[in-house]
Amino acid sequence: MRPLHTRRFPAALKAAALTVSVLAGGTIYGPGTATAAVQTPAAAVHAPTAQVRQAAAPSGQAEAGRRLRALEASFDGRIGVYAVDTATGKKITYRAGERFPLLSTFKAVAAAAVLQKARTTEPGLMDKVVHWTQDEVKENSPVTEDHVEDGLTVAELCDAAITESDNTAGNMLLKQIGGPAGLTRYFRTLKDPISRLDRWETELNIWSPKEKRDTTTPAAIAADLRELTLGDALNAKDRARLNGWLRANKTGDKRIRAGLPKTWTVGDKTGASSYHGATNDIAVVWPEKAKAPLVMAIYTTRRAAKATNDNQAIADTATIVAQALGTLPKS
Repeated sequence: MRPLHTRRFPAALKAAALTVSVLAGGTIYGPGTATAAVQTPAAAVHAPTAQVRQAAAPSGQAEAGRRLRALEASFDGRIGVYAVDTATGKKITYRAGERFPLLSTFKAVAAAAVLQKARTTEPGLMDKVVHWTQDEVKENSPVTEDHVEDGLTVAELCDAAITESDNTAGNMLLKQIGGPAGLTRYFRTLKDPISRLDRWETELNIWSPKEKRDTTTPAAIAADLRELTLGDALNAKDRARLNGWLRANKTGDKRIRAGLPKTWTVGDKTGASSYHGATNDIAVVWPEKAKAPLVMAIYTTRRAAKATNDNQAIADTATIVAQALGTLPKS
């Protein structure tokens, strides 16, 4: 296991903490000296500060909070985390109820929605061949850009959307379920009242701190991912198929996977945007010899509007979380 990546930054920045105000579901940064609260999903947005501070936090949660605050300061941004060890029920949360842009993590849920539709109302949907025009091809479409003439099956589009984060494939999946509004309705069937998709690729990547469109919270999306990959939201065969696509993902090697031992099995879906350097990863993680997997949702944004993406912040967060859960020894 490689050591946790260390950043160098001025002592003044180390001491500074980020104060976040949640207004109408959006998050606005502001300077201050208050520490960021470590929140549980139920307390996430609306709980009074005193109530959050009075809650007795397990030592793993408290230590994770300290380390994540330092990591936030080092990359001048915001980190949202919800992680659970499904064997023990132990959770680590940090800004878990704050809104972050979904970005391409929506594609994992869109594929699940398509699988559910094929299972319940449209038999044969997964084998249906979908076509698109050259004008419909979006940037970052490494698979679909080569199949304008012949198209792909819906199953192949699911594979491309998850394993390559193909944007055109993501849009074609949305077309099968009623567009962004259809995906939002599917979130609601998962008992998720928070996550929403409002726009198509690639407009959905345009995000600002006041934006509510195309957002989720780490707590909400982690619950969705758990239900879809480990729970009963999908038929067992469809659940296995979704997990297979997530494990075959090719875009996450520098994120959650990079912060965990290579002997662990990870199925994940990434997302990234050039707006505020937003960088995400959601994953189901099978530690070696563990009784049951972990579920992690890590979302980050940076203070500067034109900041670069920071994969290392995701990897470092995964390490911190796994250690706090007690599934990864401290190096």
